[in-house]
Amino acid sequence: MRVAIRVAGVVQGVGFRPFAHRLARRFGLAGFVGNDAHGVFAEAQGAPDLVRAFVAALTAEAPPLAVVDRVEAREIPPADGSGFVIVASPGGNAADTLVSADSATCADCLRELRDPVDRRFRYPFVNCTNCGPRFTIVRGVPYDRPLTTMAAFAMCAECAREYADPADRRFHAQPVCCPACGPSLRFEPGGGDPILATAEALRAGQVVAIKGLGGYHLAVGAWHEEAAKTLRARKHREDKPFAVMVADLDQARELAEVDAVAARVLAGRRRPIVLLPKKTELAQAVAPGNRRIGLMLPYTPLHHLLLQETGPIVLTSANVSDEPIVYRDEDLGRLEDIADAYLTHDRPIHVRTDDSVVRIVGTKPQLQRRSRGYAPEPIRLATKKHLLGVGAELKNTFCLAKGHHAFVSHHIGDLENYETLKAFTEGIEHFKHLFAIDPVLVAHDLHPDYLSTKYALDLDLELLGVQHHHAHIAACLADNGEDGPVLGVAFDGTGFGPDGTIWGGEVLLADLTSYRRLSHLKPVAMPGGTSAIRQPWRMAASYVDELGRPAREDVVKLKRSGLNSPLTSSAGRLFDAAAALLGVRDTITYEGQAAIELEQLADPAETTAYPARIDDEIHGEDLIGALLDDDATKPKRAARFHNGVADAIVRTCDRLRDHSGTVALSGGVFQNVLLLDRTVEGLEDRGFRVLTHRNVPTNDGGISFGQVAVASRTSR
Repeated sequence: MRVAIRVAGVVQGVGFRPFAHRLARRFGLAGFVGNDAHGVFAEAQGAPDLVRAFVAALTAEAPPLAVVDRVEAREIPPADGSGFVIVASPGGNAADTLVSADSATCADCLRELRDPVDRRFRYPFVNCTNCGPRFTIVRGVPYDRPLTTMAAFAMCAECAREYADPADRRFHAQPVCCPACGPSLRFEPGGGDPILATAEALRAGQVVAIKGLGGYHLAVGAWHEEAAKTLRARKHREDKPFAVMVADLDQARELAEVDAVAARVLAGRRRPIVLLPKKTELAQAVAPGNRRIGLMLPYTPLHHLLLQETGPIVLTSANVSDEPIVYRDEDLGRLEDIADAYLTHDRPIHVRTDDSVVRIVGTKPQLQRRSRGYAPEPIRLATKKHLLGVGAELKNTFCLAKGHHAFVSHHIGDLENYETLKAFTEGIEHFKHLFAIDPVLVAHDLHPDYLSTKYALDLDLELLGVQHHHAHIAACLADNGEDGPVLGVAFDGTGFGPDGTIWGGEVLLADLTSYRRLSHLKPVAMPGGTSAIRQPWRMAASYVDELGRPAREDVVKLKRSGLNSPLTSSAGRLFDAAAALLGVRDTITYEGQAAIELEQLADPAETTAYPARIDDEIHGEDLIGALLDDDATKPKRAARFHNGVADAIVRTCDRLRDHSGTVALSGGVFQNVLLLDRTVEGLEDRGFRVLTHRNVPTNDGGISFGQVAVASRTSR
């Protein structure tokens, strides 16, 4: 029996051809395997049961970095010949090839790194087809060494032999290198062993800028109080927690509660920052007043070498607050007032990529930031046109789509910053080139002042405006491979409503083509406009006045005048009001801070819920009134508020059950695990099927995917 095989997905640059070669030899098959513009092609001939086993194993035993979308096999006439070979790639463009995400150092490379007799002993750039840099070093397609940032490093004879040997795990590993021919590490100022010098600087309390896979980090010893305070002051990052890198899972378990799910995510190939409940306090300035700590494990050989010499280290983006991470060596001047020393190297980074962030919700990881380790691996989405979604203003990502794939970008950030806006526009051009996508339609938010919207309007393309909260629900639907309709609960901070008000506490009947607003939080005024976002006490006063109770006079006057006091149904602003009234946070220094700290205050053992009236609207002011009248402890009051919001969502969906028995939850407010857990539990108890996010963040980082999902159905 002979079959022609086509394998589609992330199957190039991940060792798929040598894997298929070894597999075929194991089954005693004849034939060949190669790469082309559409993925991997092969022919296999042998006993029918062995051929079928080979085809099945292409998916079941695929290499660690491979993402197999589909394997198609059709029987063809047998041919003469014996043996199984890897054939040269035919010419032509690489229009349908997919690029793998950067991946943590594999066990085989770690063994070499730690083996004194290995030629790559303590070499900080050891990698193979199963690990190492991918997306961050790719300049173009096809994915060959000349089109990566490794182009300047000519392979030595020994590396070239490994690269050309199908039996070697470095066969066609484009970043392959060794101390004789690859990048080198250096520490500035000074000389000596760069790793040991960095460890000494950290012990001395210095701030060290360290070049990683997707950019520079700023590091200090995580136990060093003064160093952590210095870093916070120099970065102008007053309260937002720092992430901490630890050497291994044992060290992680000393600092935080690490269950089996968290351990699997921490130690997996993607190596995100995982937000976990604290067990042991590090320096107070690492995560001030925070019950959780963001931990990550080493994901490059350099990190492994460094963590062997240090205890846990703070590893945070190398930037001043609100600026994008520094990733080019020529931009290190931006860090001259922050860093005391630099651990750097001469392998360029082509794409700036922040660390990804994950929270554990029950037994599932929830992406809060999708970036290094995840991007640019595609998400399944069928479209007949080439599409672009430009995303929102904050936590921006963009998304390009064609065929069966949507490519959600790495985390871009807040577009209000010029450097971030530049990264946004450059990133779109890079993805267009990388994946051969020439969009004919661009989907954008309805907010006219979003810089992403202005970018879209300047393009000479067909336009599709997608309402912010419809995009949230569409992202959740497409993330679960569904079209709807569903009851979509979109709770976030801000979204432009077509009625001219600021939405953010919405219950929609939605599918991938349209939506209808069925219910929402009762709108209240935002005294001072955007100032009310930065100063939650303004929302507290607005809600208290809504109840007819005495409130701060200047705020009440501003509110009642209507001057710079837009109406909002925002769930985020409701949480802000509750946080301010409980004395949690009157002003914030980063987005969502008041709500985050309110969740941490809440007693998870408390099950009582504050009541809220449900009619055509959800009366959030009732929750505020109940909170004010309660004389229980603050943790109990915070929990009862959370439970009250969840109960209001459940009862609202129950009233609207005739529209759909499925509920999709989306929006940044559902990053709140306590609220999400209570809402899902309540809905499922009422017999609803509940959809939550899987592959894209529930916050605005998923908006671009939702925009493209809507465009994929409405533009056919």
